[in-house]
Amino acid sequence: MEPQNFANHTRWHPPFHFFILPVMIINFFWSVVVFIKVPDWNSGWWIVVSLALLLLTFFVRTNALKVQDRIIRLEERLRYQQLLSPALTAQTAALTPPQICALRFAGDDELAELLNQVVAGQFRRPKDIKLAIKNWRADTFRV
Repeated sequence: MEPQNFANHTRWHPPFHFFILPVMIINFFWSVVVFIKVPDWNSGWWIVVSLALLLLTFFVRTNALKVQDRIIRLEERLRYQQLLSPALTAQTAALTPPQICALRFAGDDELAELLNQVVAGQFRRPKDIKLAIKNWRADTFRV
């Protein structure tokens, strides 16, 4: 397996991204086409069911990502307590959840420096934080 870095850290789950999601989107649009061709209660109801399935698909994915982000925040807070001084650990309270999630890729040796820069306002976007990381710490357990 190739070492993880900024260029390849995005996680694609093929069954979801390349099968389930496209099928649900196509199903919704197909139900609209059928309703336009044959406007009756049955085809109208199929639009409602197709929309519900599409929304369910998005909620399944986003809820898993929210849980993952909560766990990452907890793991990183524990990591901060182990690696950082108490004063610097106290400053981590100002971090946003996306900043915490981005900093998880920073190696232990550069975490304090990057954290100081984030708290100082040098990096606002998670992408900027990730691009500044020199010693990438892989996260291969993501959903």
